[in-house]
Amino acid sequence: MAAATGRVHDLLGIGIGPFNLGLACLAAPLEDLDAVFLDAREGFDWHPGLMLEDATIQVPFLADLVTLADPTSPWSFLNYLKRTGRLYPFYIREDFNPLRAEYSAYCRWASERLESLHWGREVVAVERDAAADAYTVTARTRTGTEQWRTRRLVLGVGTVPWVPAGVEPGAGPVLHTSDYLPRREELLGRESVTVLGSGQSAAEVYRDLLERAGADGPRVDWITRSPRFFPMEYTKLTLEMTSPEYVDHFHGLDRHRRDRLNREHTTLYKGISADLVNGINELLYRRSVHGHPAGLLTTNTSLTGARWDAAAGTVELALRDDELERCWRHTTGALVLATGYRPEVPAFLDPVREEIAWDAAGRYDVSRDYAIDRERSRIWVQNAEVHTHGLTAPDLGMGAYRNSVILRAVTGREVYPVEPAIAFQTFGIPQETA
Repeated sequence: MAAATGRVHDLLGIGIGPFNLGLACLAAPLEDLDAVFLDAREGFDWHPGLMLEDATIQVPFLADLVTLADPTSPWSFLNYLKRTGRLYPFYIREDFNPLRAEYSAYCRWASERLESLHWGREVVAVERDAAADAYTVTARTRTGTEQWRTRRLVLGVGTVPWVPAGVEPGAGPVLHTSDYLPRREELLGRESVTVLGSGQSAAEVYRDLLERAGADGPRVDWITRSPRFFPMEYTKLTLEMTSPEYVDHFHGLDRHRRDRLNREHTTLYKGISADLVNGINELLYRRSVHGHPAGLLTTNTSLTGARWDAAAGTVELALRDDELERCWRHTTGALVLATGYRPEVPAFLDPVREEIAWDAAGRYDVSRDYAIDRERSRIWVQNAEVHTHGLTAPDLGMGAYRNSVILRAVTGREVYPVEPAIAFQTFGIPQETA
């Protein structure tokens, strides 16, 4: 093992997804901040298993890595377009939402121009050196291990694919949407494919399979436990809930109220774009004109188990109609789980678990300013705080705001303006009448 160097960084980010990449961009111009970032991958790669050609991100281009914190930043999406000769084509396109592949290419462009990023380093342990008032971060590389020292940490390890209980990915043709593209041809060779889930990923995979199946391909079924194939709510006053004021309001609620609201807010950030919903209906209509069956589309249905029958070459699904409270079974040639992602506490935090604040459910007790250590001054998280900050946690548009808050805490000054209020509406009781 390489010995820890004498250099102690001011800030070390673990994981380089869009949020920590944005933090690296905003930290880059600060001469008084020594920040480094580590990631196990060999380079930036954002959801490669779902990089469908026509898929767009669900927020406008202003929700890039930096613009909402610093519109003059050289790391903006518009600067990327200008530098790559694509600004005018984007302007003529007149669509504020970039393609997902375009956004990923932009992030990769930014990552290749930052000296603070260090790839191919899988963090395996974080330990506290109380005497030096610093953390020692051990990372595994292809040639061995190395150690980094830092005063503060920002965890941007992202979320992991969630698989329902009773389902084993890899047991036959059962996969999560995160692995969709590498296995798409395999799926199209089956007699039938079932997509399970209700969000944007489920809809994109369902449409892609249906378009590619044509007349001779597999039957494509779509099952969801949601009460309908619902579109994402995208009205302007609803969008004001991605605001500092709503975060203040939500964070001030007790744990049970926050959990209930998160269940009720599903349509605000887990729905399907309205254009995609309508496009699927149009596709089904065109297929029906030519006599192609629609396959099964059903809602209010929960998966209770799945079993791969190797002899028959099928996956047997045990299902429950939650509205009728009755169980039924469905046989399919392959199963695609569009069941989303969930945060996971990484094992490398085990040596410092006692320093972290936990809630009664065993989750991070995240402060309003995104800190999770008991002193609220050493460890921050990115996109691991839905339970404390609500729907803003995974929202790309709030990434620059959160990074501005974190940089303010780290540096002790407001490097980038942190807006305390942006909404027209009031959340909770107005102060003058409270």
